[in-house]
Amino acid sequence: MNGNEGHIIVIGAGFGGLAAAIELRNRGYSVTLIERSAQVGGKARSVPVDGASVDAGPTVLTMAWVFDALLEPLRTRLDERVDLQPLDVLARHRWPDGSMLDLHADPEESAEAIAAFAGEREADAYRRFLTRARQTYELVEAPFILGQRPSFWSILRDYGAAAIPMAMRVDGLRSMWRALGETFSDPRLQQLFGRYATYAGNSPFRAPATFNLIAHVEAEGVWRPAGGMNAVAAALGSIFEEQGGVLRLGSSVDALLIEGGEVRGVTLEGGGELRAEAVVFAGDVAALADGRLGEAARRAVRPTKAAERSLSAVTWCMNTEVSGWPLAHHNVVFGDNYAEEFEAIFERRAMPKNPTVYLCAQDVVEGDAYPEGRQRLLMLVNGPANGDGRQRRDGAPLSDAEVTECEERTFNHLARCGLTVLRDPASSVRTDPRDWERLYPSSGGGLYGQAAHHWTSNLRRMGARSQIPGLYLCGGTVHPGAGAPMATLSGMLAVERLAQDLPLTARSRPVAMPGGIVTSSATMATTTSP
Repeated sequence: MNGNEGHIIVIGAGFGGLAAAIELRNRGYSVTLIERSAQVGGKARSVPVDGASVDAGPTVLTMAWVFDALLEPLRTRLDERVDLQPLDVLARHRWPDGSMLDLHADPEESAEAIAAFAGEREADAYRRFLTRARQTYELVEAPFILGQRPSFWSILRDYGAAAIPMAMRVDGLRSMWRALGETFSDPRLQQLFGRYATYAGNSPFRAPATFNLIAHVEAEGVWRPAGGMNAVAAALGSIFEEQGGVLRLGSSVDALLIEGGEVRGVTLEGGGELRAEAVVFAGDVAALADGRLGEAARRAVRPTKAAERSLSAVTWCMNTEVSGWPLAHHNVVFGDNYAEEFEAIFERRAMPKNPTVYLCAQDVVEGDAYPEGRQRLLMLVNGPANGDGRQRRDGAPLSDAEVTECEERTFNHLARCGLTVLRDPASSVRTDPRDWERLYPSSGGGLYGQAAHHWTSNLRRMGARSQIPGLYLCGGTVHPGAGAPMATLSGMLAVERLAQDLPLTARSRPVAMPGGIVTSSATMATTTSP
């Protein structure tokens, strides 16, 4: 007995850490949530730009049921805390030849748009594609999304000789690009749906076709949170504090406190320690492997390889003027050579010469008049996770010259595609892989953990239990993967494991959550947070 029974420390207030902290309180634990930034949200951060607040990370919400399941024991829903505005136009896509295609929340409306864009045969191909995406999602939801991380041996145990046929049924043995090429005749549609690989930090030329299930996830609903995704994180942070949790912003952990081979708390930068029965780490697992939380913590996770990192990005948060064709909330301007784009990033570890550009027009609200004057924009191009030089043989990170050249090409490409974005350094904040590395040490700027370029990739991610007793893992770099909903699920899965290992004296009635994750009821045990 260490005198800290029932007290848990959570490190990192991204969606994974926030979910873990709330779920721990749901179950009656005393919780301290430590975040080194001045705001919650992790990569779902907002950046002040010339008097405006611009979302600098994820920009829309999917899988809203995940957040509702987290909040169910509190008898509330996310849409009771944040104004969630459903999108009709999921994304507006533009090509250098001037062609444009909108995808819609209504799949049949999207099919009709595709028919007008590329013909009825392609519209029928889209309908078949969406059916396959739904079937794939239904196959992987229970074992690979809602459940604890499976292992190769657990797959063999549970499925036996059916494991390989199952991999074929979920389309794990073809690449996304090959599957899309066998589905669509129009290369623009192959390019459009191949972009879904980037949602998880992957290349469509390497990622398994399983990732086409993202099309089904979008078809189930996409929401624009009023105030941006950081407003969702802020709402979760407020809920945690309302539960009696302790949130320490602007506080950094120096090292894990390990005694007798078990994690017993943390030491803080600037001195002092905080003891607990267990710790949930919601940061990039590469930081643990690099010894950034103490040399003894290295053995908590498997070593990570820089060569296997996911995509990074160069982003511009702007409050500026835009002219040309009208923007939707989500916009994608494709380049001419998709293969070269990903070859540059994952083979040469360089910025692509002809990048695809993503723009989120954050002041565009469906049903309202198109905004006049300046708009808040998040603009993004994908790049290599080489913010620390570890991906190149010469040990050199991306240079100022490379990033500046990327910026010139990006704005010029938009202009060629009929969109002029006014560049004003006073109204823009640029972030490149070197900055992401400073924000998230040991990531190299990789925004999604390790890339999933093989059907076994998710089996190689760390699960909720680390290799040191008393330390649990969550966030976008562990199972079930990157993105706000997945990170949220990872926080709940981490608490499920922790509660199995360190159960409290039951004083609350369990409530079943869809998929088998169990949360406690709103009648929580009474504890005192330190």
